[in-house]
Amino acid sequence: MSLMNKAPLVLLAAAALSFNVQAIAADSMPPVPSAISEQNVLRAGVRCDQPPYGYQDNNGDFAGVEVEMSRLIAEWALGSADKVAFTCVTAENRVPQLLGRKVDILIATLGVTPERERVIAFTQPYRWGASDVLVRKDSGINKIADLKGKTLATLKGSVQAKWFEENMPGVKTLRLNSAADALQSFRQGRADAYTHDAATLVVITGNDESLRLVEEPFQISDAAIGLRKGEDEWRTYLSAAVVRMHEEKRFRPWIEKYVPEATRSYYLSVFEQPKPEESH
Repeated sequence: MSLMNKAPLVLLAAAALSFNVQAIAADSMPPVPSAISEQNVLRAGVRCDQPPYGYQDNNGDFAGVEVEMSRLIAEWALGSADKVAFTCVTAENRVPQLLGRKVDILIATLGVTPERERVIAFTQPYRWGASDVLVRKDSGINKIADLKGKTLATLKGSVQAKWFEENMPGVKTLRLNSAADALQSFRQGRADAYTHDAATLVVITGNDESLRLVEEPFQISDAAIGLRKGEDEWRTYLSAAVVRMHEEKRFRPWIEKYVPEATRSYYLSVFEQPKPEESH
């Protein structure tokens, strides 16, 4: 690797522990890998059922913060925000879609975990996230320990399902394919609670006064762009793009666009504030 190519890596290493990062100007971005530039389209795997990160609006158009990130990467890398092809991915199939070369990147609420790091590569994190549990206000469930012997709706292949399997084997998990299915099962009474990314649950409680969060965050982790191992030049470019997004303060207007004011402060914190310590 030339000295010129090493320069962005030094910047990224310095930035890795904080969102207070140095500027990466447009003219100092790393080179776009030839495989991407020659393809002339960015194939992005995004969530289609998780507003405000990734979803399809009433017209069927892709929307959300991670969708905006994908469009901006296409603009920077290929010269146009329109040069992106979206694929809907789920918690269960997103990594297989990447490894099967159906997509070039995953910007899909993807938490960085040791298990996933053994299989795929990650960029510089762009936010942190935590998991929580959604219950009915009159449920009597006030802490995670109260779930013992109860049924919990969650997603197949999710970090929440794995966490409860390892830490709370006394909880029965009802594992569904999508966030919509899991929430519906909970609402129908097939489950006593529903666990997911806290950011997703905050939106639900903001729209339904009969529900509340246990507010005992767990599985606190970074969220980053996922890509295949061995694509080091691509990883360098994408990490530089994340650093540049933070430096140019791109996330705040996206959050203001997609998140209602009542729940906006939570989302601003996960993109702009340091990651908290986990109590478990």
